[in-house]
Amino acid sequence: MSYIISDEAQDLLNDLKKFCDQEVVAQAKEFDRSGEFPKEIYDKAIEQGYTTLEVPEEYGGPGLSRVDVAALMEQMAWADAGFATTISASGLGTKPVLIAGNDAQKRHVCDLLLDGGFGAFALTEPGAGSDPGAGTTTAVKDGDSYILNGRKCFITNGGVASFYCVTALTDKAAGAKGMSIFLIDRDTPGLSVGHEEDKMGIRLSNTTDVVLEDVRVPAENLLGKEGDGFKIAMKTLDQARAWMGVISTGLAQRAMDEAIAYTRERKQFGKPVLKFQAMQFKIADMAIKIEASRQMNAYALNLMDMGRPYSREAAIAKCFASDAAMWCTTEAVQMFGGYGYSREYPVEKLMRDAKIFQIFEGTNEVQRIVTANNTIGRF
Repeated sequence: MSYIISDEAQDLLNDLKKFCDQEVVAQAKEFDRSGEFPKEIYDKAIEQGYTTLEVPEEYGGPGLSRVDVAALMEQMAWADAGFATTISASGLGTKPVLIAGNDAQKRHVCDLLLDGGFGAFALTEPGAGSDPGAGTTTAVKDGDSYILNGRKCFITNGGVASFYCVTALTDKAAGAKGMSIFLIDRDTPGLSVGHEEDKMGIRLSNTTDVVLEDVRVPAENLLGKEGDGFKIAMKTLDQARAWMGVISTGLAQRAMDEAIAYTRERKQFGKPVLKFQAMQFKIADMAIKIEASRQMNAYALNLMDMGRPYSREAAIAKCFASDAAMWCTTEAVQMFGGYGYSREYPVEKLMRDAKIFQIFEGTNEVQRIVTANNTIGRF
């Protein structure tokens, strides 16, 4: 079982597998050690068009369905979760514009992506994580501009983005209802990149603070209207959650593949470890969790393409798939025994990579709240 995709996407997937094998898998181990952003890998991915898969066809994109893109994104995640995160986060930075922007705004960001740029979504702040309405970044109207001040943190692609979608309060007294979103280009005066995170996992992905000091933004860069920001941000995260499920599934698949390959060769008591029922049951449970994750992802993404409600399904997919990835990678380490704990083997990295998917794009505790609210209602 797998994603059912178009012939065009299948051709792209075959090429992408070769690209990942040649350009990502082997190099990822060293970049994981160094924490250096692998610009050459991304430059090659840009040349192949792998960073613009979510650009709509009317703005120069490939015109793939979301499930088509999911198959490709999962393959990227199989190669390296940080690599897939960078590309997915660029799509995350684009989503507020595609959701609420006008034609000129959409064309602007899509042109930047097609020219090799990346996007970033700047929502999280030091005091506003799971509660984004608690943010303190402000946007004050000044003539035909807004002046933004504040600091964002944990921004994926923060140090490499060509543009940012930034949330800010245009009415501090209104709290979340006073939040707005602005499209800001990287070279705008007053916008700078701050502290870069030295992360446990997904180390091929760049994560930084984004600092705004008297950043003057034209009023035409407002997405939607004043006060729409929280609503746009929540719609953005609803979509993004399914993609985190996709990357988690690719990561879990890699863990299972590595575990099978190792236990097939490793011998104890005179036979391959994979011959023991204990190992076979672990593989069976991995396969069940991975395939269930994949189908949950596909269902949520199909609902998006159909224009039907998907908040509950995206939250379920993200929560289940990321929990499954953490479980599968931890079990893979166990199946490797002592070698699983060694950096000489790949599974300890997979376990480190997996943990963040239970945290960002809304913690899995938040996903359970979203699921509950959409199942039993608010009371």
